[in-house]
Amino acid sequence: MGIFANGVKKTNLGFFQKLGRAFTAKSTINDDVLDALEEALLGSDMGVETTLKLLDNIQDRVEKDKYVDMQELTALIRDEIANLMGDDAPVQPFDFTKKPYVVLVVGVNGVGKTTTIGKLAAMLRKQGKKVVIGAADTFRAAAVDQLCVWAERAGADIVKQAMGADPASVAFDTVKSAVAKDADVVLIDTAGRLHNRVDLMNELTKIRNVIRRVVPDAPHEVLLVLDGSTGQNAFIQAREFSKATDVTAMAITKLDGSAKGGVVVGIADTYKFPIKFVGIGEGIEDLKVFDKKAFVEDLFKPEDIAGGA
Repeated sequence: MGIFANGVKKTNLGFFQKLGRAFTAKSTINDDVLDALEEALLGSDMGVETTLKLLDNIQDRVEKDKYVDMQELTALIRDEIANLMGDDAPVQPFDFTKKPYVVLVVGVNGVGKTTTIGKLAAMLRKQGKKVVIGAADTFRAAAVDQLCVWAERAGADIVKQAMGADPASVAFDTVKSAVAKDADVVLIDTAGRLHNRVDLMNELTKIRNVIRRVVPDAPHEVLLVLDGSTGQNAFIQAREFSKATDVTAMAITKLDGSAKGGVVVGIADTYKFPIKFVGIGEGIEDLKVFDKKAFVEDLFKPEDIAGGA
């Protein structure tokens, strides 16, 4: 079983159930199959633009190479989706030549941002790295409390201030503490508000400016956390945050509870941000470094389905 198999099981099942109804053992790849393929891709929340692009590419190759059965079609789908998702270079989550490596974590409330930070800290601590977490979402007591719990579980240090404190002040103290402790990585939580993009932009700009007083080239990463189970809302959040700040990478969470795993493909194709992490469960080790090839293979695996090809 692949590392993403459980996380994308519902998407995989829904996709091949829809496609299988149009594709029998005697079928060729005809208009009915392509229509079913379009419905299945849209149903996985891949997005209209990405779906149409994918269908055009698949149809061209079907006509050129005369694909005839489900097995060949599945291989073709995997190939074309992988092409849409960028190059094949392995994901490098952190650049440990920069010390401390400062990550600013952004995303709306409820997407799993705080949990993702905790799991990242645990991943890094397992690698023997020293981690400092900054609780700069000072508008929600629950966020700070939750982050403290995760920091303790992961074995990471945490810097916090009183509720309502200036987030930039927390970020400054965090980076300053990390330098003093010779930490490897800094993970800074930020407020998950997007009701006013100008306010968000101003706040993130202020955080950038103050932490650069300590580490001139920070932040080294702006990690956008998206909830994969929200489908098209995740597209909207990606669009708005890309307007508000310089997003450099993504973490996509909660795929295990959704049949909308295609959103990963659609967002990668639309916004061109590299996906660095995918959340496939609630456990502390259920945040995985993204592997495009493994993800695509697990997302489209008909042999895992009873009665599949």
